[in-house]
Amino acid sequence: MGSATDPFIYANFLSSLDGRIALEDRAQNIPSYIPKHITTVSDFKLFMELHAQADCLITHGGYMRALSEKRLGNILQVKSNELIEWRRNHGLKPQPAVIIASANLDFPIHPSLHTHQQDCFIATGENADAERIRYWQDKNFKILRAGEEKMVQGAALIQQLKKLKYKSIYLIAGPRMLDTMIREKQLSRLYLTMTHQLIGGLDFRTLLTGPRLADEGNMKLKSLYYEQGSPTGSGQFFMNFDLH
Repeated sequence: MGSATDPFIYANFLSSLDGRIALEDRAQNIPSYIPKHITTVSDFKLFMELHAQADCLITHGGYMRALSEKRLGNILQVKSNELIEWRRNHGLKPQPAVIIASANLDFPIHPSLHTHQQDCFIATGENADAERIRYWQDKNFKILRAGEEKMVQGAALIQQLKKLKYKSIYLIAGPRMLDTMIREKQLSRLYLTMTHQLIGGLDFRTLLTGPRLADEGNMKLKSLYYEQGSPTGSGQFFMNFDLH
């Protein structure tokens, strides 16, 4: 879907009808989570099929911490033997490389990355803490400098990944990474599942985190599929949009 000089960068999100991609309870110090009743088998199947087409995943330090604390499940590997075989038949390694974006560089490495022999890089900004950088370098992790300050920036990260010859890059990070990729015109396609449910909630997360967008936020609908009766009692749209 892409090339080493022009990689295909894509993201996939699940949203309620009122725009929630996750809920949290700040008063009770409960971190963000996806309500179970808006998820479906077909939505997760789409996630894994998109996962299987990537030679590189971009995640973030927050996910690695949540994974270590067992607050979230492990989505760093392709699980299905059928999809692993599909990867082999299409010239991909059995498992994708993983890029961990982090400003503070404070997260654990999940043992499954070593078990599955996945290439793993850590991306951070130019002004990241030097001591933390040395910590990871001493553990033989390659550091990708991809931002002017401490935060990772979309365009700078994709330039680094081009040097590594990655062609199909899947964002499994959150709104902040999506925001910088769209704002810096790096995202190729957005897959969006919208469940036909209103879930409310005072503390919630939506697709983007930054200030108002201009033309870089314009999207073109490429396809729309309606699944009736799933989730139970409602339904959902599967949509994909091209950005450039």
